[in-house]
Amino acid sequence: MRDDKPLWIPSRASVEASPIFAFMQKCNRDFGLSLSSYGELHAWSVADRGGFWTAVWEFCAVKGERGERVLVDDAVMLDARFFPDATLNFAENLLSGEGAGDGTAEAIIFRGEDKAQDRWSWDRLRALVSRLQQAMRAEGIGPGDRVAAMMPNMPETVAFMLAAASIGAIWSSCSPDFGEQGVLDRFGQIEPKLFVTCDAYWYGGKLQDIREKVAAVAAKLGIPTVVVHYAGNAEDVARAVSGARTLDVFVEGHTARAVEFTRLPFSHPLYILFSSGTTGVPKCIVHSAGGTLLQHLKEHRLHCGLGAGEKLFYFTTCGWMMWNWLVSGLAVGATLCLFDGSPFAPDGNVLFDYAQAERFAVFGTSAKYIDAVRKSGLTPRSSHDLASLRLMTSTGSPLSPEGFTFVYEGIKEDIQLASISGGTDIVSCFVLGNPMQPVWRGEIQGPGLGLAMDVWDDDGHPVRGEKGELVCTKAFPSMPVMFWNDGDGAKYRAAYFERFDNIWCHGDFAEWTEHDGIIIHGRSDATLNPGGVRIGTAEIYNQVEQMPEVAEALCIGQDWDDDVRVILFVRLASGVTLTDELVKSIKARVRSGASPRHVPAKIIAVADIPRTKSGKIVELAVREIVHGRPVKNKEALANPEALDLFSKIEELRV
Repeated sequence: MRDDKPLWIPSRASVEASPIFAFMQKCNRDFGLSLSSYGELHAWSVADRGGFWTAVWEFCAVKGERGERVLVDDAVMLDARFFPDATLNFAENLLSGEGAGDGTAEAIIFRGEDKAQDRWSWDRLRALVSRLQQAMRAEGIGPGDRVAAMMPNMPETVAFMLAAASIGAIWSSCSPDFGEQGVLDRFGQIEPKLFVTCDAYWYGGKLQDIREKVAAVAAKLGIPTVVVHYAGNAEDVARAVSGARTLDVFVEGHTARAVEFTRLPFSHPLYILFSSGTTGVPKCIVHSAGGTLLQHLKEHRLHCGLGAGEKLFYFTTCGWMMWNWLVSGLAVGATLCLFDGSPFAPDGNVLFDYAQAERFAVFGTSAKYIDAVRKSGLTPRSSHDLASLRLMTSTGSPLSPEGFTFVYEGIKEDIQLASISGGTDIVSCFVLGNPMQPVWRGEIQGPGLGLAMDVWDDDGHPVRGEKGELVCTKAFPSMPVMFWNDGDGAKYRAAYFERFDNIWCHGDFAEWTEHDGIIIHGRSDATLNPGGVRIGTAEIYNQVEQMPEVAEALCIGQDWDDDVRVILFVRLASGVTLTDELVKSIKARVRSGASPRHVPAKIIAVADIPRTKSGKIVELAVREIVHGRPVKNKEALANPEALDLFSKIEELRV
């Protein structure tokens, strides 16, 4: 597929029918502007952030009292406050949006692999939220208290979150595949008042029994526990945990009625999300109700064009911020399509079967999943009816140019593909897609509205056509409120503001393109520096992982002989061995596809590659192991045993 032409160009009719176009016209009328392109709209949204975020509030019909002031104390990013006089409730906005008025319409559709299916109307969702809200209040839970959940991505999890948010409690979640210590490393820091869990879950077609883990975690947290029935026996699990109750018992005696919403300040905490924790105890990142709501409304309504009644799907667990992003789709009246389990159970068609059956409008997933589908030989474009699918989003790691090509050749020709990037730190995206611009192979379409995103060199100068640090130069609403247990803010400042004074440095190695798009080359702290030249690991993966012999790769820089040498670890395809010939082929592919500087000094085959629960490979943890330094928090990994493979590789000593 040619790189000198876009993969997708929006038609004039589709642009003019999009919500973002209607929003731009409204801004032109309200502010006396003459904006006519996405670039112009973005420039104005950054130049007049007060006007822009007010327009988002109005266009998306946020429920709450906005107040007079929009942005104060903006000279210092950490001091900036958006809508300081506003009051709102996050759950009220999710349960009362456009499309939610018809109580019999579907709010949530659920599949747990091929083992479970369910459909929830808005009335059913609101009824459980009401009963949970009453039960939480009966437990003495109120504004600022924490509710922690180790749950699958299922409708009850959404209801618990909404109930907590409705009374001003703070929600935090992880998935039930976390190990005991991984759960305690997170929830132990935030001292929750209620622990919510399931009785078991399905993964890869197998029942995963977690009763011992539930009992151990609940005992150490020492708080009331609610056990939700999913794949096992909630009554048996509850009996095994001191003071635990099933969901049915927890809400017993509370009759469903209209949900009550406690309106609180814009900056009131809503979520506590956690950093990956692969190099230490996870940081507890606190996000506000107002900032999260406005940012997600902007991304769903304007960037994704999502409307009431449309089906929104994201392949995610409750331990990844994309779950928080997904559930906000309720605020525009979308129907959430939830999936829990393996995307290859019973086979690689399962998510496309789901997309066809429910007629997804938006299909969100990870770059790793797209690559896995490509390597499996599946071609959903020919095997499935995906006529309703108009947008596919990809995140978790950079989507390779070949991944872009596969989406158009193997999944759907006429589709907007939006590679997106942001993260837990902002519970949203810095760079993402939009329906007004073309899609170019290997490129993220552009920066998010209202975000003064740029790429800077090491001296703090903006750069074009070369790689640098992804920064944001002005405050935005979804900056964290704080880190939990960080009284003087030192951890917060160190995380984002140490590199450049009063500038958010996100930790991504990025590059502007000639089309005003963005390429993410990997994490800054994982970049390689052979001979003092910075190289993004994604540049190497984009070459190596296209080879049929290589299933997956991980690249680090090893300190060696007063310099850094590039080490490439490869997990090979079934039946393949790392011969001298294959080593030569890999090096030749990297040399021709990237540059001679990218060629690894060593290529080593390993049986597995460690990754986080959300599927991200952990370059830093491997780098620590290779250099003989301890990895403090293996519980953050989905496959911690894989790290041991890297500790005694003799080839790294010569």
